[in-house]
Amino acid sequence: MTFLMSGCTQEASYPERPVSLICPWSAGGGTDRVARQIASQMERELGVPVNVINATGGGGVTGHTRGALDRPDGYSITMITAEINMLHWRGLTNITYRDYRPLMKVNQDNAALFVREDAPWENLDDLEQAIRESPGSLQASGTAFGGVWHVSLAGWLLEAGLSADAVTWISINGSAPSLQELMAGGVDMVVCSFPEARSLYDAGEIRSLGVMADERLADQQDISTFQEQGYDWTSQTWRGLAVPDEVPEERYRVLLEAVETVIESEEYHRFLETSGFGSSGQSPEAFLQFLEEENQIYGGIFNSRAFEGVVSQRYGPMFFPSVILALMGLIILILVFSGSLGRSADAEGLMGIDYAHIALLIGAVVFYLLFAEYLGFIVSAAFILLLLMWQFRVRWPIALAVVLVFVPLTYQLFAIYLRVPLPWGLLGW
Repeated sequence: MTFLMSGCTQEASYPERPVSLICPWSAGGGTDRVARQIASQMERELGVPVNVINATGGGGVTGHTRGALDRPDGYSITMITAEINMLHWRGLTNITYRDYRPLMKVNQDNAALFVREDAPWENLDDLEQAIRESPGSLQASGTAFGGVWHVSLAGWLLEAGLSADAVTWISINGSAPSLQELMAGGVDMVVCSFPEARSLYDAGEIRSLGVMADERLADQQDISTFQEQGYDWTSQTWRGLAVPDEVPEERYRVLLEAVETVIESEEYHRFLETSGFGSSGQSPEAFLQFLEEENQIYGGIFNSRAFEGVVSQRYGPMFFPSVILALMGLIILILVFSGSLGRSADAEGLMGIDYAHIALLIGAVVFYLLFAEYLGFIVSAAFILLLLMWQFRVRWPIALAVVLVFVPLTYQLFAIYLRVPLPWGLLGW
C-alpha cells in the first residue's frame, strides 16, 4: 500500500526536474528559434526549466535519433522536422516518425531562394541560365545534404529541366551558418525559409529571387513565387513536438496540455507574426496522419530515378558494425585455415586462440548490441576493449593507454569525420 501511494505521489509531482527539448539543428536557425520560444513558455506552464539542446550532426540524424532513443520518462521532448521522413529513406538511420508519439505540429514555412545583394542574377531565369552555362560551378546551402532545403532546390532544378546536382550542395547543419557562409562568399545561394533570413534581408545584405509557395507571403508581397516566374514548384518545411513512443500516458497528457496552452497563446502567435514564421498547429491525431502521408510522399521521391544523385551517401548507420563484423569474420577465417583455432594458448611455438576467446569476442558483440544505446559508444567500447585485453593478458598500463587513445580516435573518425550515427547513451557520447 505504501509503495502504491509513493508511486501516485511521484506521478502527481511530475515534472520535478528540468525537461530537455532536443533541437536537431544549429543555434540561431529557424528551428532553434521556434524551439527556444516554446521552451520559454513551457517553463511557465510546467514550473521547471525547459532546456534546449542543439544535438546537431549527420544531417539531422543525431538529434532525431537521440530524441527517439532517449529515456521515455517524460523529461525529453524533440523538435522533429521534415527530415524525420527523409533520413530513413536515404539509409542514414532506422529511426522514423513511428519511434515517436506526436504532441503537436507547431509551425510550417515555405522555402525561398536567397542570393547576396551584389549577385548578378535578378530573377530565376537569370539564375537558370547561369546554371545551364556552367553546371556544377555554382554552390548552394541551407541545411545538410539531402535535407528539406536541399530537396527544395533539387526539385526546382528538375522542374527547370536541369540535373538535380547541377548546383553543388554544400552540407551545413542549419540555415544560420549557411547564411553566414553566403555572406562570406563561400556559397552562391541559400535555400531556407524567409523568417530564417529576415534579419539579413531587412538589412539589405541579401535578395530573394522567389518563394516556393502557392501565393506570395502575406508580409512580403514584393517577392514573387516560383509559379509566377514559370516554374510549377512549391516546397515547405514544418516543425513539430514529439516524445519517445513509450512515455507514460499520464506524463504525455501533462506535456500535451502544456504544449497546447503555448501554441494557442497570444504570445506564441505574436512571436510567429513578428518573426515571419507560418502558423500551422495540428492536434496529435492530425499530426500523426500528416506524418504518415508525408512519409509516403518522400518515399516516392527518394526512390525515384531522378533523385538518385541527391540521395547518394557513402556511409550509413550500419557502416561501423559492418566493418567490425567483416574484420571479425576475416580473423576467424585466418584462424581456421592456419589451424590455430583449436590450439590452446600453451601450444609450443604458437600463441594460439581457443574457443573461449572466440566466445568472448561474440559476447562482446552481443554486449555492444544490447547496451551501447544506453551506455553510449565510448563507454561500451572502452569496457569491451579492456575486457578483451585483460583476457589476452595485456599489461594494465598498456591496456589503459590503448583504450584512452584508440576509443576516442575511433569515435572521432566514425562519428565526427564520417558522420556515422553512433550511440549517444546516458552521458551524451
